[in-house]
Amino acid sequence: HPHGLDDDAFDAMFTLDRPIVFAFHGYPGLIHRLTYRRHNHDNLHVRGYKEEGTTTTAFDMVVLNNMDRYQLALDAIRRIPRLGHLVDDATRRYDASIARHKAYISEYGEDLPEVRDWRWPA
Repeated sequence: HPHGLDDDAFDAMFTLDRPIVFAFHGYPGLIHRLTYRRHNHDNLHVRGYKEEGTTTTAFDMVVLNNMDRYQLALDAIRRIPRLGHLVDDATRRYDASIARHKAYISEYGEDLPEVRDWRWPA
């Protein structure tokens, strides 16, 4: 695309050899199509909209699409070799957080207070 990054700028931003976790608001396939000829495409992992879910809470919709904060953190931990020793514990914590989330929305019909009321620190 004429307005896109040239290869040198893309490589400088995304590197030639490091893992990339890309959280995209649209369909992941679009990003894969836009990047399939780039040097580091094999290390690119895109999370995005998968048409999962129905009428639910805002946070549950991102959980259903594997775009929640826990899944994205786990994606990063799994792809950084020096963090490999954290994968098992992080996976257990992710599973526990999501189980707690599911139980809460099932009972109360809204997101957990720490999710619903969270604000970016000033």
